[in-house]
Amino acid sequence: MTLEIGARIAHPLHGAGIIERVEYRRIGGVEREYYVLKIPVGNMDVMIPRDTCEQVGVRPLMTPTEIETLFASIPAIEVNTTANWNKRYRENMLLIKSGDLMKVASVIKGLIHRDRERGLSTSERKVLHLARQILVSEVVLSTGISAEDANLRLDACMC
Repeated sequence: MTLEIGARIAHPLHGAGIIERVEYRRIGGVEREYYVLKIPVGNMDVMIPRDTCEQVGVRPLMTPTEIETLFASIPAIEVNTTANWNKRYRENMLLIKSGDLMKVASVIKGLIHRDRERGLSTSERKVLHLARQILVSEVVLSTGISAEDANLRLDACMC
């Protein structure tokens, strides 16, 4: 996968960002080419080896129309009710790593519902924060709305 500076892409574990530059780095005696991805939501830079983009799950952003479809679909998502927190944590991380925003939304919805009923452990709060950041970052870059407005829209869908 060859990307250009300025391309808007989504990384499954870090969210959406813009390729700011390309750098060459020598790590472990091997020189590789890296894309430097600037993620505006959370103000983070992520270095992605160019030759592993597809393997990692880097993909183009969803279109604004696809984002609207996503928001419209969230209320119908079934909530995961697995009682064992360890199993629930593993399942949620697999869903997030898939890179599929609908699956990320299902993690958010499930954890929000669980928090309302019983509260969340520290590790589940971190998973919820990560999932929200991933989804919101893509909404922001795809549609141009603010992170605050994206979070408000997301909260409105979580009934």
